[in-house]
Amino acid sequence: MQTRRKFLRNTALTSLFLIGLPSLAKTNISSFFDDYDEALCRKKFKLFVSDGLSSLPIGDAIVKIGESFEGTEYVAGTLDKNMSESLVINLTGLDCVTFVENCLTFARCIKQGKTSFDDYKSELKKIRYRGGSIDGYASRLHYFCDWITDNEEKGIVKNITAEIGGVEYSKKINFMSTHTGSYKQMADQDNINGIAAAEEAINSRYYYYIPKKDISSVYDSLQNGDIIATTTSIGGLDVTHTGYVAKGTDGGTYFLHASSKNKQVIMSTNQLASYVSEDSKKTGIMVARPLEA
Repeated sequence: MQTRRKFLRNTALTSLFLIGLPSLAKTNISSFFDDYDEALCRKKFKLFVSDGLSSLPIGDAIVKIGESFEGTEYVAGTLDKNMSESLVINLTGLDCVTFVENCLTFARCIKQGKTSFDDYKSELKKIRYRGGSIDGYASRLHYFCDWITDNEEKGIVKNITAEIGGVEYSKKINFMSTHTGSYKQMADQDNINGIAAAEEAINSRYYYYIPKKDISSVYDSLQNGDIIATTTSIGGLDVTHTGYVAKGTDGGTYFLHASSKNKQVIMSTNQLASYVSEDSKKTGIMVARPLEA
């Protein structure tokens, strides 16, 4: 079963052949997808503006934007395909982190009245990279606890885990530097050094989490659009999954996320605490609240 992006690619190639271009080898297919993502971005902005999302609290806007991605294919590793670091845009295939980043990017752009493709790219870069600048592989915020810290420093989110009842998350984070063979970019010693430096900074901080047994007790403290990161028992890793709180019409607290299991963006059918409890390796959650742009 071919993916949506592969289908589009094959359709593009077929169309180019049928219209009789002299040489497909000279055709830049990647530029087709750049144009496609730009067109899709513009279409989403138009939809979000017409739906009046700019007047909503940012958390409510994020949930509406996230729901517009429901059914979008889950695609892992889209940010790691290139050896050289650059801003990757893929709106037709999302993993859990790129789903979170894209919803937050669209919401912040809408709230600021900035709805061009350049605005979208600028905001996405600001969110995805340390200090908002691309400076090689290690400048990307690979660990999500580091992502939360950096985006809190930029005034984009607030880590509310401790204030809603979190307990200290005491764990040494070093998975990437101790599993260099799992990342092709880590064949470069400079990248190893940069990641090791990021890990050292992470390990110098205090982090908190809500243990899985306590998640249901903090439902009243959670709001639409709060970012959820699931902590893990896997050695050296901080979190393994991310998504958003979505409050149901039944008063329930659900999880909107790009699911590797379901292979698409979905709303959980069970509530957040039950979702986390289904995976024995998930130990709890961190919570970051998006701030008004």
